[in-house]
Amino acid sequence: MDLQTGYISGTARREHPVTLVNSIGMEFVSIPSGEFQMGSVVPEKNWYRNEGPVHKVNIKRSFYLGRYLVTQEQWSEIMENDPSKFKGSGRPVDRVSWSAGQEFIARLNEKEDTVRYRLPSEAEWEYACRAGSITRYSFGDSETELDPYCYYGNQDIGSHPVGEKKPNNWGLYDMHGNLWEWMQDVYHDSYDNAPRDGSAREDLDGSRSMRVLRGGSWQTPAVGCRSASRYYLPSVVRRNSSRVGLRLVRDV
Repeated sequence: MDLQTGYISGTARREHPVTLVNSIGMEFVSIPSGEFQMGSVVPEKNWYRNEGPVHKVNIKRSFYLGRYLVTQEQWSEIMENDPSKFKGSGRPVDRVSWSAGQEFIARLNEKEDTVRYRLPSEAEWEYACRAGSITRYSFGDSETELDPYCYYGNQDIGSHPVGEKKPNNWGLYDMHGNLWEWMQDVYHDSYDNAPRDGSAREDLDGSRSMRVLRGGSWQTPAVGCRSASRYYLPSVVRRNSSRVGLRLVRDV
């Protein structure tokens, strides 16, 4: 299936994005190709992860991105276990390491006899989160407008079922808050020498073990739930991981 392509600017809503549902009920939204400015030049109070330099990224190929975080029900169907602290079949799976996420992806690919499932790059994720916007959040700049879109800042303790808040303009839920999401990329302190084509930043020699997280969580303050915010954790350790889940890409 050919997906919509084009240069992305402004905040136009895509009312009826192309979707795909896989064998375990995961729903994917088509993300069109296009260009955007990645990162932020504004120093954010009490948020110290480097989000610069701002640079243009050209997403050359459309892709599918999970409409929701991977749920505990979906994880259990593939992995036959549920590591989550905050139980509930419709809640996102939490306490998942990056390495465990890779095992989930490998088994899902095997089940469907494909190689199309993977983690997003942080460029792909930010592009999809922004959904054409250039503001701090996908809906605007003001933290006072965040609540309808986001579980954050210890409003309640623990994750919430996926899809309860409002989606962004491309129909993606929980891109702000609920759980941090693993990216494919290794973490670097800046975007110096980062790929400009939307691909993940990898170290071929395996010298870095920290992997990027995006999106914020139920515990993260509003400033950490912005479209450009970044965090990181070791790939094999589940430290603080009751705040961490994952969302998948399915290549076209």
